Amino acid sequence: MKKRFIAGAVCPRCSEMDKIVMYEKDEINYRECVECGYEDEMPVAGLAHEIATRVTEKSAAPEASEQVLNFVDPSKD
Repeated sequence: MKKRFIAGAVCPRCSEMDKIVMYEKDEINYRECVECGYEDEMPVAGLAHEIATRVTEKSAAPEASEQVLNFVDPSKD
């Protein structure tokens, strides 16, 4: 089970910042405070898809389309 910290999140119980992790168990999303042990189910509505970062696997990110670049030499005008 992968647990990921939610940057800037504040625990509703102990008010500590950056102590909340999010994880999925049995296709249900949960959040948990690693400081005080608070845990609840996260609402599914509004959760975005996984974005590509240096930390996430490339397979978790949506496929990027290829783009053709044309280089122009301004000295040849």
